[in-house]
Amino acid sequence: MEKINVKVCMGTTCFVMGGANLQELNDIIPRKYGDKVEVNASPCLNLCSINWEYSKAPYVKVDDEIITEATVEKVLETIENKLGNN
Repeated sequence: MEKINVKVCMGTTCFVMGGANLQELNDIIPRKYGDKVEVNASPCLNLCSINWEYSKAPYVKVDDEIITEATVEKVLETIENKLGNN
């Protein structure tokens, strides 16, 4: 199985709108999933330019799936679904 890649946007809009809380994924994911999942912060995923109102930040990408209004719970649920643990 290929490793699941999680990218957390740390651009200004995402950070201010809740992305700062997503930093705890750096602690949770390695403990919970070991080497099955890799988490990285991204300076910006450039997704606010698509949603011009910025109303869907913060953003996280789990592989190619974009999570809008991301929370730790939403990200973990998406990972669980991809791993087939739902």
